[in-house]
This record gives sequence, C-alpha cells and structure tokens, in this order.
Amino acid sequence: MTQPTNDQILNALREVHHPSRGSDIVSLEMVSGIVVKGGNVGFALNVDPDEAERLEPMRKRAEDAVRAIDGVLSCSVVLTAERAPGGRGPAAPPPDMGAPGAGRQQRPEVQKPLVPDCRAIVAVASGKGGVGKSTTAVNLAMGLAASGLKTGLLDADIYGPSVPRMTGVSGRPTSPDGQRLKPMEAHGVKIMSMGFLVEEDAPMIWRGPMVQSALQQMLGDVEWGELDVLVVDMPPGTGDAQLTMAQRVPLAGAVIVSTPQDIALLDARKAINMFRRVDVPILGIVENMSYFCCPNCGHRAEIFAHGGARGCAAQFGVELLAEIPLDIAIRETSDAGNPIVVSDPESAQARAYSALAASVAATLRDRGGDAMAAPKIVFE
Repeated sequence: MTQPTNDQILNALREVHHPSRGSDIVSLEMVSGIVVKGGNVGFALNVDPDEAERLEPMRKRAEDAVRAIDGVLSCSVVLTAERAPGGRGPAAPPPDMGAPGAGRQQRPEVQKPLVPDCRAIVAVASGKGGVGKSTTAVNLAMGLAASGLKTGLLDADIYGPSVPRMTGVSGRPTSPDGQRLKPMEAHGVKIMSMGFLVEEDAPMIWRGPMVQSALQQMLGDVEWGELDVLVVDMPPGTGDAQLTMAQRVPLAGAVIVSTPQDIALLDARKAINMFRRVDVPILGIVENMSYFCCPNCGHRAEIFAHGGARGCAAQFGVELLAEIPLDIAIRETSDAGNPIVVSDPESAQARAYSALAASVAATLRDRGGDAMAAPKIVFE
C-alpha cells in the first residue's frame, strides 16, 4: 500500500472551508505539523481559542477528507487554540516560578475526566534529561502490573518517546471506530506513545499548544478501559507538557527521579517546586544510578556520589522511595525491550524496582483512600 504524501493531504484539505472566513483551511494557513506513518496521518489546525468549540465540525470534516485518500488507514486532527499577538485577549499567564511560596497555582476543577475509569494517575518526572526517568517509569509500571494491579503506561515525552523501544512494542494502534485508539499492550500493561504514530528517528517540531493538544488526545481519545494506576512518563523539565498534565489531569501524585550528584538535584528541586505550585502531591524521590557494584569482585563504587536524593527528600519532607543501582543489566534489558522486572524478576535490580512499586502503591492507598483501596500489594 502506497503511503499518502503531504501534497495529497493538503489537496484534500483544500476542500475544507472555514465556516466564516470564506476560504479553505490550507489557504488560511491553519494546517501544521503533518505526520504520516504508514497509513496513519496526524496534524493540527491552528484556531482562535474562542472558536475552538464552534469549529469542531470543521475538524471532523478535515479528518473525513483525509481518510478518503487512497492508502489512509486513520487520521487524527487536533485543534490548537492559540491567540495571536494583538488578539482579542491574552493567554492565561504562566505560574510564577519565582521565590518559594510565590504565585501558587490551584489546579482548576476538571469538568470532564480524560481517563474516567482510572483510579490513580501518577507522573514520573525529572528536572532534567539523562537521569533514567523513562527506565524508572517502565519498570515501575511493570512492577505494579506484576502485583496484580490493572496498569497503563502513557509515554508523554512527545519530543523523545522511548517507551516503545523499552517495552519491545512495535506497530501502530488500531481504531475500530475511527475515533478512539486502542492502546498497545506489553506484559499486561496498556501502553500509548507518540512513538507508535511517528517514525523512531522523526523529529517532533511542535509548538506548545500542539503538545498540549496531543497530550490531551493521548489521554482522552484512547480506550484505556478500567485501570487501577496509569503511570505517565513525563518529558524532562518544567515546561508546557508538565503544566498541561498538572492542570488538566487529576494527578494522584508525582515521583521525582534524580541521580545523586548536586547538578541533577538542583533540577530535581525545580521539578518538586513546580508540582507543589500546582497542588500535585510529591509521592517521593527515586535516586537512580545510586551506586555501582562490580559483578566480578563485588566492590561498590559510588560513581555519581550517593545519598543526595535522601538529603533532598529530607529537605522537602518527602519519602525516599528507592535507591536504584547503576547496572549493565538494567541498560541491556531496557535496550532489548524486555524490562528487568519482567525478564529477571528475582534479580537484585528487579527487586529494587518492585520495592519502588510497592512503596508507590502504599503511598497512594494512604493518601488517596479509595484511589488504591485494593488489591493490596505484597512483594516477597
């Protein structure tokens, strides 16, 4: 089957007209971010935020127009509500990330839950990249599932989705009704990632509003079904994606991942402060690459120092959830798409992640009551 081209897509979209502006959406330069993978097409329509609800039928016509192209299997279109400079009103100001205690933002009440049948949503976040956040998120999700909890895993790292490779899942999600996607699945965990919809080496050159819309669709337009826990692998940093999740989703809490050295902990503190400003509880801190034990002689080396996360946890009055060793087996199993919690559950490394899963579940039960009332997790 021939893959549709950008020109074919744009030609089809020239038949879709704005209901009040007297021209088609391509001529009006409303179309952006076209992504084609196999027969799956996705793109954004840039609209005025005041018109977003009224233009939903136009969005649907755009989807239908592209689906009619030979070779298109599915099409997903998002409306990105973005005010142009000098528009009728300013966008909402970002939270004040200045001095501690300043500019505290309350999360608005969520009128329509994006994942209505999920009992607890947990963000796994870090202040910077390269600290093993995705590896932690994947093994945490696998540990929760191994304990008997119905678990989902959302790869919210739009710009660098790595969950497909780490879980060994390839292919693309199906959409039986042409509207909602069925998540992929690995080792009993339901999984959704932008990596299933674009080529692995394709750059995601998206503006903030497009990222926000994509995240909301990966939550709300996916048939997650009934879940006990949805683990969200957040992108690193404290930007649009983090604020979208914090303000649009009723997060039960955040797990902060850091390595022990001071430079990483500086950014971990920023992540903690960001979540606190938007009223997201901090479930605790994970010290990743905490130490290295030589497999030949057993000598322990603290390559990135040790104990920094414990001190940070004490400073903020939160729990130190786990100290995960730096180990080649964790890297090898992650690269092979067979996480160590699944491939070698009795290893010391897997037991560290299993203990992390038990701690997260226990904290959720203690703080949320009904959110995690059953089943009780027991690791032996």
